[in-house]
Amino acid sequence: MTGYRRVLAVPGMAPLLGVSLLARTAMTADVMALTMVVVLGLHRSYAAAGVVAAALTAGIALGGPLLGRAIDRRGVRKVLVVTSGLQVVFWLGVPLMPYDILVCSCVVAGLLMVPAQSVTRQAIAAMTTPEQRRPAFALEAVQGEVSYIVGPALVIVCAAQTSPGLVAGVVGAAIAAGGFGLARLDPPVRTAEEAGAGAGERPPRRQWLGAGLVAVLMMGVGATALLSGVDLAIVAVLREADQMSWAAGVVAVFGVASVTGGLLYGALPRSLPTWVLLGLLALVTVPAGLARTWPWLCVAVVGIGLLTAPTLSAIADAVSRLVPAAVRGEATGLQSSAQSGGFAVGSPLAGLAIDLTGPAGGFAAAGLAALVTALIGGVASLRAAPLRGGRTDCI
Repeated sequence: MTGYRRVLAVPGMAPLLGVSLLARTAMTADVMALTMVVVLGLHRSYAAAGVVAAALTAGIALGGPLLGRAIDRRGVRKVLVVTSGLQVVFWLGVPLMPYDILVCSCVVAGLLMVPAQSVTRQAIAAMTTPEQRRPAFALEAVQGEVSYIVGPALVIVCAAQTSPGLVAGVVGAAIAAGGFGLARLDPPVRTAEEAGAGAGERPPRRQWLGAGLVAVLMMGVGATALLSGVDLAIVAVLREADQMSWAAGVVAVFGVASVTGGLLYGALPRSLPTWVLLGLLALVTVPAGLARTWPWLCVAVVGIGLLTAPTLSAIADAVSRLVPAAVRGEATGLQSSAQSGGFAVGSPLAGLAIDLTGPAGGFAAAGLAALVTALIGGVASLRAAPLRGGRTDCI
């Protein structure tokens, strides 16, 4: 744990992770909050709520690179202040909007979502030494897992006790508070050496968006497609076994295992290549469909969870190392978009497999999709190794 103590001792790192956790927890709850507004407030179907969620997700995926580019050009604080202010306006208006207006507004709100995750990753790359980055990115991945465990659950509990409009307002306030908090911290996104070496001069995209980075982005798609597919497959297994009441318990085991895996990975003396981690994650996912009851499903998801945060951490680390500092914002935005795309395609892919073959097919489809992207990453890494003196650990 010495590595974690050194990371948290970096000036400004603990406040950065704390404020970022607030923003990211609220953002993991935004889809659930909108679902409650549509279903309970507007009395629409869950399918209608899904359209709203898709509109917000599409906006986030499209807006990631644009906001990253704006950060590269205009700086962190300006982008955070503008996006946080617009989120206040959107979420205050959510309970008052008719359905059609809400759908359109969600696209705009997604385009201008507070880039808390992207800013945190850029700041970690700028504030840490190469030796500190792996444990630092492991903490960032663990932070993401904690936010996914806490955020949606809080919305469900609060929506049962109060109005969905009020819950939406609280979620929006937390997103804005996190954004304004990050703006107040104004974390650096370039090291002093990068800034002094003329990192502000943007190289052409063709110089940095090469095969290696594309492979890492594809692995980001594969990783999150696997995770969204696993979520659906868990529901399918429990539904077939008539054990849906255990869903929360299985998801909790999954989350705790992921947090544990992230912390253990960050404490290791050496890292594994990203494609190896993703490949291992894929391989333990495919046979998870053999579980037929909730106790065995808990055992199966432990293996998946232990490799989830390390894989996501390695992807973020690889992106930070493969691009020049002047375009790090756009690159991390592309990473966020790639992972949003993975979440969007993973559930339909697993759902189709479940309909055709049963719950086991959902795990198999999710794992095989991730395995394909891991193999692509492995090929890209091996081809690039001669350019790095035989090293294959960059991807």
